[in-house]
Amino acid sequence: MNELKDFPMLKKSIIYFDNAATTLKPKIVIDKVKEYYEEYSANSHRGDYDIGFRVDDEIDNTRVLVQEFINAKRKEEIIFTKNTTESLNEIVFGFFNNYLKEDDEVILSSSEHASNILPWMILSINKKIKIVFVDSVNERLHIDDLLKKITNKTKVISLAQITNVSGDKRDIKLITKIAHSKNVLVVCDAAQSAPHIKIDVEDLDVDFLAFSSHKMLGPTGVGILYGKYHLLKKMVPIMYGGGMNENYNEKELKLLSIPYRFEAGTQDLASIIGFSEAIKYLNSYGFKNIERKEKYLRKYLVQELKKIPYVKIYNEHNEGSIVIINIDGVLSGDLGLYLNSKNICTRSGKHCAKMGDNKDDTLRISLYFYNTYEEIDYLISVLKDKKSLLNFIN
Repeated sequence: MNELKDFPMLKKSIIYFDNAATTLKPKIVIDKVKEYYEEYSANSHRGDYDIGFRVDDEIDNTRVLVQEFINAKRKEEIIFTKNTTESLNEIVFGFFNNYLKEDDEVILSSSEHASNILPWMILSINKKIKIVFVDSVNERLHIDDLLKKITNKTKVISLAQITNVSGDKRDIKLITKIAHSKNVLVVCDAAQSAPHIKIDVEDLDVDFLAFSSHKMLGPTGVGILYGKYHLLKKMVPIMYGGGMNENYNEKELKLLSIPYRFEAGTQDLASIIGFSEAIKYLNSYGFKNIERKEKYLRKYLVQELKKIPYVKIYNEHNEGSIVIINIDGVLSGDLGLYLNSKNICTRSGKHCAKMGDNKDDTLRISLYFYNTYEEIDYLISVLKDKKSLLNFIN
């Protein structure tokens, strides 16, 4: 594969190090979205005509590809949403709102993304359940600390497989094994793991899992909600309208089968269809190759950053493709703007995780397999020019 040829954005005069926010899109994804709009732009499950049937087939094809991608037992366990946030909200309010009782406990980590904390916080107010936080140490969660938090009131553990701030990689398989031995359910936020490592829900044995298309080469506007089928049968929709009901009258409502009952209204059909090509691209590139390349890129980035005495690295030893830094005496936002003036795209702030053990705003450098050593060299050369940086912010 030729990344420079495959990704049109790589031909621009920018260096893109904000892959944890969203990834660049290969041309085959862009072309697939364009194909829908130019060749069979119709709604799904609406019209009795050929281009409508084509849309139905394309959507079903993507669903099967996602099923195979995460090794789900059946395609009905794959639900299309707008994003990971909506998937997690559906899980919390569609399933756990009825599953949990007053005084039940939910275990989260303090370094979770807001999308895996705020829905639980709202539920805790409405249902009078208790949220138990496992604090991370140096941006890492430790299994022993998690074990200490599990009680006979614990009913669910909800964690990111890889965190979006520091790239802390959790052993979700082990956590799930421990949880299930105590009759505790597990929700996995895979937004930052699905793009980087092979996910097998049968092997992990998680009960629910959520991730987004746009963080793994696909279009924006598409999220995935995976749930074990017997649990999905107990989940209720949080959105009602067209496309999710079989029949209704003034006295009763009959829902469509799973997964359609959870997919109300017209979805982002073009993006769902385009997502199929992103999955094919990742499968073709291979996750062993992705992991290997990202590992060496990150190792090189950390190695070079450590040579700059005024750069502070917060997560040197984490496994993910993220490195968070600061420069002495410089606000992370100013550093981000300075790098932007040099055509380098990064992210500054708290990164939608405002309860982690690191209270500083930081600059996040997040890598993907299409990044290069040459791009890292340029970043390092810019960071070494402290005089230009101080002139910029002053």
